[in-house]
Amino acid sequence: MTITVGIIEDEKDIRESLKQLIDGSEGFSCGHVYANAEDAIREIGNLKLDVVLTDINLPGKSGIECIHELKPQCPGTNFLICTSFDDSENVFKALKAGATGYLTKTIQPSKLLDAIEEVHNGGSPMNSHIARQVVMSFNETNNSPELAKLSQRELTILELLSKGLRYKEIADRLYLSTETVRTHIRNIYGKLQVNSRTDALNKVFRR
Repeated sequence: MTITVGIIEDEKDIRESLKQLIDGSEGFSCGHVYANAEDAIREIGNLKLDVVLTDINLPGKSGIECIHELKPQCPGTNFLICTSFDDSENVFKALKAGATGYLTKTIQPSKLLDAIEEVHNGGSPMNSHIARQVVMSFNETNNSPELAKLSQRELTILELLSKGLRYKEIADRLYLSTETVRTHIRNIYGKLQVNSRTDALNKVFRR
């Protein structure tokens, strides 16, 4: 199965390099590339792409504003930030807008492809220092009313989810079966009244 990818990037060299990388890799296809958010907003809602890779700093509307507008139109599309900004304010704004992962442009090409595949398979890829910011925020909000609803095991699983780990990786880390992890995650979603990993993290880590 081919993962269909869109790109929103205003710098031509980067945009073309990303398209060439994705199109030249087996299992990936990139047929929709945009230099600004406005053009992307006009088209992407009707395309049913698997993953959209977007910068934050764009002419006109930002990548975060773009995600905020597009996510309700195409809930099945995963939005993956790839930017030069690594500050916590942009990280949490992006997650709140509906981004499923957050990467910086220092990422190696092979790792970028891995991240695209991971987000398509239900993960939330982040650079290690980005994940650390999320975990630090998790610790800071550990006494929040939302987290008070969760058991210690559920809190542990939620923290591992925030690091982008997949269900099997969480199961291996905690010496549980994958089905047990799925059950815990369903319970987390029920207690937080959300339907996805992204919604759960947004609800807990919102500022």
